[in-house]
Amino acid sequence: MKVTTTTAYVDLDGDYGTVEGVEVTCDRCGHSEESFGTGESSLKRCAYLLRENCPRGEANYYQVDA
Repeated sequence: MKVTTTTAYVDLDGDYGTVEGVEVTCDRCGHSEESFGTGESSLKRCAYLLRENCPRGEANYYQVDA
């Protein structure tokens, strides 16, 4: 199933201070994942993490928009 998401650009705590990042939230259940960086690969990583760490145990495909 394809699931829509909400993307927020956030500041994350890195090893050497604050780093730009993204937080992607599942619109169905509200579970979210974070990644360092704001590019396409960071968004794809969040979508992958949402699929792997779904609290409902579902194997959804997440539509992530920049």
